[in-house]
Amino acid sequence: MLIGLISDTHIPDRARQIPEKVLESFENVDLIIHAGDLTTRAVIDELEKIAPVVAIQGNMDRVAGLDLPKAQVIEAEGMKIGVAHGEVYPRADTQQLLYLAKELNTNILVTGHSHQPKIEQVEDVLLLNPGSPIVPRLADRTVMLLEINNKNVDVEIIKIGAPVCSALDFDQYPRD
Repeated sequence: MLIGLISDTHIPDRARQIPEKVLESFENVDLIIHAGDLTTRAVIDELEKIAPVVAIQGNMDRVAGLDLPKAQVIEAEGMKIGVAHGEVYPRADTQQLLYLAKELNTNILVTGHSHQPKIEQVEDVLLLNPGSPIVPRLADRTVMLLEINNKNVDVEIIKIGAPVCSALDFDQYPRD
């Protein structure tokens, strides 16, 4: 099973749409997991044109009023995948994310929030963060592909490219 992982799209507050390279990268996936901070249901609608979507609530989704679950657990190829936004402090703290994965009883935990890609095996849990294809923090713009075959797991980070300033960006900051 091939799964597209994405998080922290922040549409329309940080960009007008999902970058085309994300849609191309997810072209052959069986499922898409969005780990929060969509900020509009239109993101789910756009991604569902490609494959079914599992999406959870991020901290900015609460502000936007999106009614999504705070966490979900799905099963794929005999593996339990937990999905949560990963609001832990300090941001992306491995021990707290491991605790969350154990709490959800999962083999794999997909989170967002840090806007930085992460692949880390800790004990018997694989921690994944696809980063952000829109607003990375000290990282490239990224998404991930997760492939699970017979409990064998392979993860690939997909670089989306350099940030692009759009007309929307300039509208937010008027010139003097």
